[in-house]
Amino acid sequence: MPSISVVIPVYRSERSIAPLVEQLAKTLPRLTGDFEVILVEDDGGDGSWDVVEQLARNYEWARGFKLMRNYGQHSALLCGIRAARCDVIVTMDDDLQHPVEKIADLVELVTKDYDVAYGTPLKQRHTVLRNFASLMTKWALQGAMGAETARSISAFRAFKASLRDAFADYRGPLVNIDVLLTWGTSRFVAIPTPHAPRAIGESNYTFAKLVTHTFNMVTGFSTLPLRFASAVGLVMTVFGTAMLAYIIFSQVFAFQFQVPGFTFTASLISIFAGAQMFTLGVIGEYLARMHLRVMDKPAYIVEQSTESDVEQTSS
Repeated sequence: MPSISVVIPVYRSERSIAPLVEQLAKTLPRLTGDFEVILVEDDGGDGSWDVVEQLARNYEWARGFKLMRNYGQHSALLCGIRAARCDVIVTMDDDLQHPVEKIADLVELVTKDYDVAYGTPLKQRHTVLRNFASLMTKWALQGAMGAETARSISAFRAFKASLRDAFADYRGPLVNIDVLLTWGTSRFVAIPTPHAPRAIGESNYTFAKLVTHTFNMVTGFSTLPLRFASAVGLVMTVFGTAMLAYIIFSQVFAFQFQVPGFTFTASLISIFAGAQMFTLGVIGEYLARMHLRVMDKPAYIVEQSTESDVEQTSS
């Protein structure tokens, strides 16, 4: 079994992170003699960082990083992934829903014929709106990952550490680990994995946050919205041309047809104006992301670390 780095983004989980690390302390030594656990505290504003520091003192293989502000789950993951020292990286949530005993299955798949392995939940334990937002996210990923793989993504994943080379130079405020992994490989696999119901606290991912994340991901890593805007413009042009031809044809051949007046004209103007504004809005979103990249805004900044040689690092 190769060496294993477990990366866990920590956000408002002061009650759950210690039990999770205790489970890992029992499981990881049975899998490999070389392992580490990296806890990235995403400035949740509670006592999570104090717990992380205590865990780092209790376990020599536990490492902690505290981000300067809340950058989001994927930015926290990116911080931990870049800090990982082992051959295989495993990511999991801090809410005790991912079964640590399944890490062995994911790592085994990665060491064979695949580069990335997902532990797909057998049943989504969320509200209807949350499940719908998750479905939107997976739909948005289909262009980059392929339909089958996108439907199986999960925060519980294992992948080869060498894949970091594909996005080693990536800098930007919009981060999606699953998309970044596609830059290095197309060999994905997923296995059904039982996920436990959340016993402590509540999910920090709301419907609105997931929708925003999906929109940022689509416009940040895909040209699909631009193509869609082009398609809308084409459809509106064809529709307008067809309506104009119909009206001229009706007038020339004196059909029993009365051309609507103001209402008809105003409706057409509204449709075309709306299509134009939609297209301009999509282009504006891409310009905004180009602006953010030009500013070189970092994906995260590390404020503190349990390691004395790391202080105020950013990417």
